[in-house]
Amino acid sequence: MLEIRRALVSVSNKQGLAELAQGLVALGVSLISTGGTAAFLRDLGLSVTEVSELTQFPEMLDGRVKTLHPVIHAGLLARKNHPGHHASLVAQGIESIDMLVVNFYPFEQSIARDDCTLDDAIEQIDIGGPAMLRSAAKNWQSVAVLSSPEHYAPVLEAMRLGQLHHDCPGLNDAQRFDLAVSAFERVSQYDAAISNYLSTRRQSAQPEQGGRFPFPRLLMQSLIKQQDLRYGENPHQQAALYREASPAPGSLVTAIQRQGKDLSFNNLADADAAWACVQGFARPSCVIVKHANPCGVASGDSCRDAYTKAFACDPTSAFGGIIAFNHAVDEPTAQALAQQFVEVLIAPGYSAEALTVLAGKANIRVLEIDCSAIQSLDNGLAQAQVQLDIKRISSGFLVQTADQQRLRPEDFSVVSKRMPSTDQLADLCFAWQVAKYVKSNAIVFCRQQQTLGIGAGQMSRLDSARIAAIKSEAASLSLAASVVASDAFFPFRDGLDVVIDAGAQAVIQPGGSLRDNEVIQAADERDIVMVFTGVRHFRH
Repeated sequence: MLEIRRALVSVSNKQGLAELAQGLVALGVSLISTGGTAAFLRDLGLSVTEVSELTQFPEMLDGRVKTLHPVIHAGLLARKNHPGHHASLVAQGIESIDMLVVNFYPFEQSIARDDCTLDDAIEQIDIGGPAMLRSAAKNWQSVAVLSSPEHYAPVLEAMRLGQLHHDCPGLNDAQRFDLAVSAFERVSQYDAAISNYLSTRRQSAQPEQGGRFPFPRLLMQSLIKQQDLRYGENPHQQAALYREASPAPGSLVTAIQRQGKDLSFNNLADADAAWACVQGFARPSCVIVKHANPCGVASGDSCRDAYTKAFACDPTSAFGGIIAFNHAVDEPTAQALAQQFVEVLIAPGYSAEALTVLAGKANIRVLEIDCSAIQSLDNGLAQAQVQLDIKRISSGFLVQTADQQRLRPEDFSVVSKRMPSTDQLADLCFAWQVAKYVKSNAIVFCRQQQTLGIGAGQMSRLDSARIAAIKSEAASLSLAASVVASDAFFPFRDGLDVVIDAGAQAVIQPGGSLRDNEVIQAADERDIVMVFTGVRHFRH
């Protein structure tokens, strides 16, 4: 047990500081601090010794130099069980420091602002804080280091128990070691944010996008383990869920689980695909995902209407599926869901009556995701701020910007002689949004904002077209007067003939094939609408 009698406190974020400082003083701990923090503590009526009094050196360079002094770092680095270290402190008139409480200048918050300049960011790079944190964490056997307000309450409670049971307000080895690990994690996270930010603003060449390079030359990732998972894709694989330090609003990792057992690796992968897809629609919509692919998508007058239409697309695949809604789930929708086997349900909210109904199906994992911070777009909920999409390969990673392209009718290029009707335009937009989330090669039949048949993940686009038609037939859904979306161009007219033979009267595709003219000629020959987007949506 390390007795704590002297604590250095220097924080930018003062959340929880009053309770911590008052608690430490009540336990007999004397406080040392720097300018702004010292003033805060004095306003609480607490006695504080300023760092400059110990170092006999004033803060300087607009606060850039405060704690960078041997008196501070020797006090943090001296090992209490080392006679030579003790003798050196005595010889220099330096006292050891038992606890360090530090958090950094808000670099991450500053660079998140649209108006943050490079100079602004540079001034928010903390130097003294990380240096002290590393010193204290290295010497964890002799110093307790608190790097986050989350540590304050547990540490105070542990010290009070130590005072109660051992007459010593301190922390044991295991507690101090865990705090030291957290400190190094925080320093690493902070340095990664700085490195990534500055590396995208290198001045050695002309930036490629709006004054910034799209990718840092050294990509640093700081991920926080959110939970261990029962297993990975298969039971013999171990797995865990990690999240970014500042997750995007409305993302899956911010979900609150209302009921059900823990989510599995595959549950999370499918849930993310369903949630990403359903956010692209404005009307009440439902997406059902199985094995990473949508097997039914629909918009309707209500969530129940959307669910009924989405389920009808492929009832067989929907069994045990992941279901996402973009509007709050009400009681009628919950009643309909309760009739089916559902693995995971995701929505931005649930009525009290809906939760009561779902409680009768205890095995359904019910997730609620707060979307209040996401601005609405004309064609649905906005995706989170542009982020990097990272895929693992052997000994490396493929990194790209996220596919956030959103198509509007005015972006279409009608290349056929026949022009689309208003209803067809709406369905083409709907089908295109769905195709974006179907594994390539993707073919999606739709009518009246409902998927009718989905062909996914085939090596041949022709096979995807055939499978989509077979799926609709199996579900007893007519493809007459339907529209079709293809995530990439038709390389030959044979795939187009398959979807037309099945009943399609309008097709949306990127275009860009060497045989575009042949495919357009086929569309005109068969008197259907063909629209080019100029954008491809491969999803591997």
